[in-house]
This record gives sequence, structure tokens and C-alpha cells, in this order.
Amino acid sequence: MENLTALSYDLRKDVIEIICAGKAGHIGGDMSVIDTLIALYFNQMNISPENAEDPDRDRFVMSKGHSVEALYAVLAKKGFFPIEEVVEKFSKFGSKFIGHPNNKLPGIEMNSGSLGHGLPVCVGMALAGKMNQKSYRVYTVMGDGELAEGSVWEGAMAASHYKLDNLCAVVDRNRLQISGNTEDVMHHDDLHERFRSFGWNVIDVEDGNNIDQLIAAFEEAKTVKGKPTVLIANTVKGCGSPVMENKAGWHHHVPNEEEYTQIMKDLEERKEAALHE
Repeated sequence: MENLTALSYDLRKDVIEIICAGKAGHIGGDMSVIDTLIALYFNQMNISPENAEDPDRDRFVMSKGHSVEALYAVLAKKGFFPIEEVVEKFSKFGSKFIGHPNNKLPGIEMNSGSLGHGLPVCVGMALAGKMNQKSYRVYTVMGDGELAEGSVWEGAMAASHYKLDNLCAVVDRNRLQISGNTEDVMHHDDLHERFRSFGWNVIDVEDGNNIDQLIAAFEEAKTVKGKPTVLIANTVKGCGSPVMENKAGWHHHVPNEEEYTQIMKDLEERKEAALHE
């Protein structure tokens, strides 16, 4: 687990390089969600470049598609494409490495970014798995601001109706969206009870940037039968450096030279601290 925690800081550095080179990106959400992606791709999911077309592979959809830079960094580390290619081509004219997931790239199941689409599509994937008697699992990550979309709750109803225990959703609960605090923009009341009322098993991840806690939650989700599971991952927007953390302005911001230097320093220090805990 220490290696995965150290990896999380290395991949955050890759995200910074991607965004600075492309002069675009949703850095705050990248930093809050990357630990979830690492837990999934390097510990939980049966997915690799070698089995990317296997009907029995696990499926993942990045519903909060604007945080694609984190997904690109993880897929590159997993071996789907070189990180150097992402840094060179991200957000450039004619590039496949665009600002939302693009299924013309290996390892990406579907285009996303129109918020509210990921969960309903994953319901279809999970239902197909049940109908075809497949053992694969389906995962999606949503932003907490995304939960204002009505299609999320249509998908949630269908998932419980069809008893899709092969489906696991994650809410990246960083409490900030582009226009401010989620509770000011569109409050969620008790999000746990809301999902329970839709027939879901709910697991609270107290520290959603802690890979140990995330993996334990994913393992627990596998044991639940007869209903889908959602992880409420309590994360920090911009996690990795005080320059970015808990600041709505970093939802979509490209670091200047001074910010870049400080962020990279902070990430390296936290990596070293994690390795010596």
C-alpha cells in the first residue's frame, strides 16, 4: 500500500505536467479522484492492455469526465499508452487526448463528460453482465456536483430494481464544484440516506484520499448481494498541495511557474513522508 500511496503522488505530478503542457484541464477534481482510480486499476479491476477486448474484463466509466487528466495518467502508468505522448498531445489540435474521455483511445469504454450519463450507462453494462451470466464488475466515478442531474437518479432506481450487485459507483465527495460549494449550489441533505432510499448499499469512506480505506471499501462492496453499492468517498479538492486544496478556483486552473514549482515540491515531500511512515 505504501507503494500505491507513493504512486499517487507521482501520478499527480504527471497530471500537473499534462495540464501545464496542454494549458487546460480540471486540476482540482483530478487531485481528489486519483486515489480512487489507483485503487481500482492497480488493486481491484481485472483490466489491462492485454485483456482490453476480453468480454470478461471489468468495466470502468469516468462519469465526471472533466477529470480526464487523472484517468490519462493512470491508464498511461497501466501501459495503455506512453505518458510522454499524453503530455505532448493533450488538448492539441487534432489530438485524441482531448479534455474528456475519448473511446478512440485504448482503455476507455465510452466518451463521457456530459454529466449524469455515466451511471445510467453502467447500469446497462451491469445488466448485460447479469443477462449474459458474466462475472465482471462495473465501476463508475461521479462528482458530487453531478448528482444534481436527474439521470443519475433514474439510473439509481434501475440499478436497485434489477438488483445489480455487480455495479459499484463512487461519489467523489469533495464538496466543491465550478460555481462554489455543492451545498450552496444544490444541497444534498443526507447523501447516504438518499442512496439508501433508492435501494443501494452505502459505504462511507471517511478519507477518500486514503488508498487503504478505498480498497477496504471496494472489497466490502464485493460481498454485498442483491443490490448495487455506492462509496461516498470524502475527498479534498486539489489534494496534494496547500496551493490547491479546498479552493473552488482550482476547479479549472493552469498553474503558473511559481505555483508549479511549489506544487511539485509539496507532492515530493508528501511522497517521501508516505514512504517513511
